[in-house]
Order: sequence, then structure tokens, then C-alpha cells
Amino acid sequence: MKFTIFTSLLFLSTMSFAQKNTTSPKGEVMYHVFQRSFYDSDGNTHGDLNGLKQKLPYLQDLGVTSILLLPLYDADCYHNYFANDFEKIDPSLGTMNEYLSLVKEIHKRGMKVYMDMETQYVTEKHLWWKDAVGNLNSKYSDYILFDDSAHKIPATIIYDLRQLNNYNGTSIKITTVNLRSKKVLDYNKKLFSYFVDPNKDGKFDDGVDGFRLDHAMDHLDGKPALTNLFVDFWTPLMTYLKKQNPKLKTVAEQADWKDYGYSYLANAGVDRVFGFGLQQAIVSFDKQNLIRNADSILSKPPKDKGQFIFIENHDIDRFASIEPNMDKQKIAASLMLLIGGIPSIYYGQEIGMLGKNGNWGGTDGNDIPRRTAFKWNKSYEGKGMATWYRNVVAAWNNDNLKVNDDISLVAQIDDKNFLFNYYKKMIQLKQSNPALAIGSYSNMLNNNNKVYSFLRTHKNTKVLVAVNLSNDLQTATFENDYSKSSSLYGKASFKKNEIELSPYQLAVFELK
Repeated sequence: MKFTIFTSLLFLSTMSFAQKNTTSPKGEVMYHVFQRSFYDSDGNTHGDLNGLKQKLPYLQDLGVTSILLLPLYDADCYHNYFANDFEKIDPSLGTMNEYLSLVKEIHKRGMKVYMDMETQYVTEKHLWWKDAVGNLNSKYSDYILFDDSAHKIPATIIYDLRQLNNYNGTSIKITTVNLRSKKVLDYNKKLFSYFVDPNKDGKFDDGVDGFRLDHAMDHLDGKPALTNLFVDFWTPLMTYLKKQNPKLKTVAEQADWKDYGYSYLANAGVDRVFGFGLQQAIVSFDKQNLIRNADSILSKPPKDKGQFIFIENHDIDRFASIEPNMDKQKIAASLMLLIGGIPSIYYGQEIGMLGKNGNWGGTDGNDIPRRTAFKWNKSYEGKGMATWYRNVVAAWNNDNLKVNDDISLVAQIDDKNFLFNYYKKMIQLKQSNPALAIGSYSNMLNNNNKVYSFLRTHKNTKVLVAVNLSNDLQTATFENDYSKSSSLYGKASFKKNEIELSPYQLAVFELK
């Protein structure tokens, strides 16, 4: 489908906000893609690296600046989180050459790419397991943990599990890597370094711009042998990689949400964490919850550190399944994109894809409804549809996976009232103003508990964002007179220090 020219013209005709010139600084907008479900380039129903490469024009047209990949390494599980071999690309996704070609093409377009890595676990097919289990003389004997002195019983993983029940009826035995081993640290340095600069020429055009560290913990899974990992494993690894490429950025999926990830930013050598508290606040539509979490997550990060702001990811239910009201979906998108930090769009979120966690016998298939094929077409048929799970998961026809013609790109692309063009509009608005693109956040007081307002500031530019969180007409009063402010988005206007907002209305002003 040749969308790019048409949608660009459509978008220009429907914009309702003022733009700065093109030299304004741009912020980062992440697209979190589940590549197996994104676009199938060869007709085998599996999304793949070549498919993602073919759809880079779509992502660029949407306004995405960076792409976050799920793990790519060889694995028997569909999500690739438990490796058979960290050094091989899963052949169902592509080849190493196809991966390198994708990375180079992303960089040619001025975009960035991040790779999800979880090297804390390996399967029974991994070399370390095969050589070390039952072999005290193995050179890999301290690479994995054991529950016995004879090294015949590999340690459990999270929740004392020893295997993963796969959605297709198979089982995968898994164990925990010994992150306290210096040899394991050295191996990780070499592994991560390869993806930073595969050909070792120092140019990084073929290397990642950062990593997502899945399930990173200071005390991994509560195991007595794996404590103080921030200091002894993660910081040395991150420091080593930063020497190779000082521009590299890493984001950790923190296990402890209570301190908003600040212990990770301060002690683990990472640059960013995930704003889980703000995600929950955004979807709550509760003003005080938003203020409390935004103040904690956006106002207090250490210098040069930050947070990913998101509504959806591959581990939580699709927001459109929880909240069918499109007006509320649009307001949630506005908050995610305009409030600050680095917004992260989970693939399909921009068209309101559905999906809730399943309950199919304790397998990893329970998460498949959150990770279904991107709806390029109205049906699940046709070119590019990555329905790899369709003939295996018995619950294909349940409510999680039913067909909805409107929840597809082809149905939404030429209709400005749907979610897709709203996402484009909000991203364009964000990038049109330096305060919205890269400015700092602060709460803006008003007297109405249903109207959330905040300020974004960059140098001398100040932008006020006001959002009606309710389904009723609301009037909010501010401390100052903003009647001379310039409207950047929305039809609302100030009458001195007062503004009236329709249900679920967004208003954005540059303050004078």
C-alpha cells in the first residue's frame, strides 16, 4: 500500500495548530514494535526484519524518530526472551545481514534503533547449559546457577519456575545465568559491544543507538547468589559500552516502581527507566494522580536522565480494550505525547488495536492477544498480515481477537476523525514547538479538579496544556491572565484567567 504521499497531503489539510519553523529542536518519539506481529515480507505469516524495513516509510510518516525492537536472538519461544544462542538471529525473523541492512536503513532515514536484551536466562539448548550441566570440569561451570554441588540441577528462574510452557504445546527448560561471574560480565561486554559496532569501524551506522534491559534488577529474582548487581554487573557493563559509544542510551525495565526508578538511574548506570506510575495515572483520568506521578517522574530526574512515558506495552492489556471511548483514547494519547519524557507508542496503539490477557492453561500464549498482528487490512487476510499464531491458538475467535473493520490502518488512514490521524497530529504538534519537544515539565495550578493543566518550558518558550478529564463541560480559573496567549491547538480560548473546555477537550497555548 502506497500511503506516504497521500497521508502527508491529508495531514497538511487537517492540521489545526500553529507550527514553528523546521529548525526547532525535535524530541524523541519511540515506536515499540513486536516485530513478529508487525509485517510479513515473505508470506509465511511471521513478521520479520525485512517487513519492518519495508514499513519504515510508514513509521517516519507517523512521526516516529526511534524504534524499539524486542529480542532477536535464536529462541524457541515466540517472544524470543529466553535464548538458545545470543549470537544468532532467529531465522524466522531473518538473517544477521538482514538485521544489519535494517539498522543501516533506519540510520539513513535519520532515525534511531534500540534493541531489547535479556541475558539473565538461557535454555537447555544453550551451549552453557549443554556443556556445564553434570560436568564440573566445564569451562562454563560458573556461567549458570545450580541448586546442587554436582551441577546436575540448574537453578530455577523467576517464581521458582524451571520451564516455560509454550503456546504451541511444547516446553522449554530455562535456568538463571550467574551474573556474579566475571566471565559472564566479560561475555556480556563482548556481546553488547558487537551490536553497538558490528564491523568495529567506530562509525556506528550499523550499530544500535541503545538497549532496553528487560527485567534488570539489583537483586535478581530474590536469589541469594545474585545481589548488588547494580554495582557489580550493570554499572561496569554500561560504563564499558559508553566508552565505546558515548552517545549510547540504555533504558531499564525496573522491577521496583515505588521509587519511580530513581535507584536505577542513580546506581545502575542506565539513562532511562519506564514511567509505570505515570502510565497508570494517565489511564486513570484522575487529576491528583496525574499531578503526583508527573511531579515525581518528570520533575526530579538526575541530570541527563529521563523516563519513557507510555500507555501500552507488550506486557499489559491494550488501552482500547479497557477504554472503548475514542475521545478518552485521544486524551490519553495527548498526555503521553505532550507531558514530557520520551513518549513510547506500542505498535497498533495508534489505530486502537484491542487485546487483553488470555487464560489458556498457564502458557506464554496468554499474552498473545496483547501481541496480535498489526491490522494493515480490514480483515486478517491479505499481504503482510503477520498472523503466525492463528492456526495454533484455539481462542482465535474469542473477543480478544475478533475482527473489527474500523480497527485497521486502511480504514482510518483517510478519515481525520479516527485515532491514527490524531496521533499524527499530536506528534506534529509536539515537534513543532521546542517547549513541547524537549522542554521541562511543571504543574500549572487551576481551581477545577476535572481540568489537568501543566507547563512545558524551554528557554524563553512556555507552553500551557489544559485537558478536560471529564465527560462534562468544565470551566477552570488560573492565577494569571492568559488572554493574550497564542493558541497552538484546540478551539478553546482564555477570557482573562478563565477557560471553558468541552468534554475531553485539549487546549494548548504558547504563553506571552
